[in-house]
Amino acid sequence: MNAHRSLHCVFRTAALSALFVCALHARAQAGPPYQVDDPDPVPYRHFEAYIFSLSDSAKGVGTAWNGPGSYEMNYGAAPRLQLHFVIPFVYTFAPDGTKAQGFGDTELGAKFKFFDEKKLLPETGIFPFVELPSGDASRGLGVGTTWYRVPLWFKKGFGDKWSIYGGGGETFVPQDGYRNFPFAGALFQHKFTDKLVLGLEFFGHGNEGDPGAAPQRSLLADFGGYYAFTDHFQFLFAGGHSIVWAPETYTYLAAYWTWGRGPQDNDKDAKADSNLKLFRSAMH
Repeated sequence: MNAHRSLHCVFRTAALSALFVCALHARAQAGPPYQVDDPDPVPYRHFEAYIFSLSDSAKGVGTAWNGPGSYEMNYGAAPRLQLHFVIPFVYTFAPDGTKAQGFGDTELGAKFKFFDEKKLLPETGIFPFVELPSGDASRGLGVGTTWYRVPLWFKKGFGDKWSIYGGGGETFVPQDGYRNFPFAGALFQHKFTDKLVLGLEFFGHGNEGDPGAAPQRSLLADFGGYYAFTDHFQFLFAGGHSIVWAPETYTYLAAYWTWGRGPQDNDKDAKADSNLKLFRSAMH
C-alpha cells in the first residue's frame, strides 16, 4: 500500500471513529472557533455574523492570517437550510520574509440538516463549500481557481453538559501545485455554565499540495470555546498545534452576533433591532 492510500485509510478510519464516538444533550455549537463543524443550521430567518481573526502556520510555507477586515455571515434561509458567506482579508508571511496582504478567496456554502438527533442516532448534516478565486494567487492570497470542500458532520449529546461532534470529507483543488486531500476530526465539548463552553478537538488533514507550496499532512489538537455575554453576543477563541506529522499551528478569535425573528420564535426570543445595530456599529 503506498503512502497516499495509507493516508486516505487513516482519515477514513478517523471519520468512522468520530461517527462511532458520536453515537454517545447540550445545546452547544461546533464550527467557529473550532475546525470541526456541526450539522445544525442557523434557525429559520435568523442571522449570524462574525468579525474574526484566523491564522494557520505551517513548516516551509509560512503563516496565512485572516485578520482585520475578515467577515463571516450565515442566514437561515429555510428550515434545516443555512446559507454561508465568508470574505477574508489575508496577510501572508513567507519563510523568506516576503509579505502580502489583500482580499482572499471568497467562500460560499450551504448547510443542510438531514436528520435530527435521536436516542440512538446522531444529528446529521452536510456543509459543502465553494471557494471563488477572488484572491490574487500570484501574491499568495488565493489558489487561483475555484475549489471545493464537501464534509459530512455529526453531533450527539450527553445530558445537558456534554456534546460530541465528528465527521470529515474531501477537499477538491483543481490547480497546479495543489492536491485533493481528505480531512476529519472530532470535538469534545463541555458546558461549564450558561455562559462558558470549552472544548478539545482533534483535527487532521492530508497533504494539501507540493512541499513548500502548501501544508503537508498534519493532525492538530486544539483547545477553545466561547463566552456568552448575552443570548445574542459571544466571544470565541481557540488555538492549537500539531501532535503528529508536519508542524502546524492554528489560532482563532472572533466577536459573534446573532439576530432575527422566525415563525419558531416568541416575543422574547429575539432582539433583532438592538443586536443588528450593535453589529453595524462594530463594522464601522
